[in-house]
Amino acid sequence: MDKVREKIKTKGLLFNIEHFFDRYKVIISVVFAVVALSVPFIGLSRATMRLLVMIGLYSMLGMGLNLLVGYTGQVSLGHAGFYAIGAYVCALLQVDAGVNFWLALLIGGIVSGFVGFLLGLPTLRLSGTYLSIVTLGFCEVVQMILKQWESVTYGNYGVRNIPKPELFGFTFNQQNGGFYIIILVLAVLTALGCHFIKNSKTGRAFIAIKEDELAATMMGIKTSRYKILAFVLSAFITGIAGGFYSVINNGYIEPTNFTFNISILIMSVVIVGGLGTIRGMVFGATILMLFPEVFRFLNEWRFVIYGVLLVLMMQFRPQGALGWQSTLPYRLSKETKKLLEKKKAAAEDASRTK
Repeated sequence: MDKVREKIKTKGLLFNIEHFFDRYKVIISVVFAVVALSVPFIGLSRATMRLLVMIGLYSMLGMGLNLLVGYTGQVSLGHAGFYAIGAYVCALLQVDAGVNFWLALLIGGIVSGFVGFLLGLPTLRLSGTYLSIVTLGFCEVVQMILKQWESVTYGNYGVRNIPKPELFGFTFNQQNGGFYIIILVLAVLTALGCHFIKNSKTGRAFIAIKEDELAATMMGIKTSRYKILAFVLSAFITGIAGGFYSVINNGYIEPTNFTFNISILIMSVVIVGGLGTIRGMVFGATILMLFPEVFRFLNEWRFVIYGVLLVLMMQFRPQGALGWQSTLPYRLSKETKKLLEKKKAAAEDASRTK
């Protein structure tokens, strides 16, 4: 304990923050839940509610990309493509086919996940820069399809008059806090899903592939299967987020809503927040969404400061503010703890008999 305290004194602010959150995570989670649930009832302005919705949306997008980049180590610069697919599928199903929003949202995620599967197949042998270029090309292809396939996507005209979600007669919108409630539920479900994946056999396989793919293969991990699975799960989450975005953008979406800049913004959330962490995605989304608003008085200079901060982050904290290269101890599973206890007890019995 004394050694831990000494480290906390010498390691700095981020070390202290990590240990503080780990020690009081239950209390902090309860406080966060109470505050989050009370937001719709405290009379915030429409602009503030919109900002909170966007923070939740980009937290979810960051979690989706984090499954691919933070856990598996596969770099993607084309997630705006999956985002667009989810949004357009959800919007078109509602506008042209009259499908209920909730079903359309799920179908949008499934279609995005299927496209992620198709994209993952030819990229199995690629990594690093080459994979980035392929995913970048995928994003541009999606952009061109949205613009040119006018009979389906309405081209540059965009999809208009997208209906707002309804449930049991209640219409969700910005004014009544409905959009905030939806994204809060979606973000929490995504966080729980990512948490269970990370602590499962699949998550350990993802991390093993990221650390050393050759070693993972030698250990019997089917790396191709898990890399494709990471693409599918990441694309599915991103597609769900896109479907939600289609209804909050004043009932209108167009191809320019899903440019390469969106992919960069999602990647920035992951990098700033911290690779491989869930809480880091919320932190990164909060910082990147609040920054332009807080420093709006600086006009165009705020983007210069934003760029400088990213450069400094890469220089001094490349794993992100709450990076997954944490100083916290690795937690063993219950099964592993029981096995170690049995081995320890057996070793003690053997030493006594001798």
